[in-house]
Amino acid sequence: MIDIAYAMGTGGGASGQGGGFGAMVPLILMFVIFYFLLIRPQQKKQKQHREMITSLKKGDRVMTTGGLYGRVTGLTDTVVTLEVAEKVRVKVARNNIAGSVQSDNPNAKKG
Repeated sequence: MIDIAYAMGTGGGASGQGGGFGAMVPLILMFVIFYFLLIRPQQKKQKQHREMITSLKKGDRVMTTGGLYGRVTGLTDTVVTLEVAEKVRVKVARNNIAGSVQSDNPNAKKG
């Protein structure tokens, strides 16, 4: 009975191993898929956001990450001053600007 158990075994250790590189192929393939589906698009999005923040100028209409809409009235390296209503100004960190906003009303006051 013991002889049958040994006969059903793998017959040594060599036939069960697929080699060092063969075991790495699925991991490499998984990393490549993650890179193209997750990492690369996120980097492109961050680059676009950085370019948008550096290209801000007075008079641009923007929205903050907190949902506050306003018009840029002042800029420094780290702070943007927004006018959210007439004579109401708010200072916001430059990184908290979510994006530029186009005015829906063509008759809106531009300044």
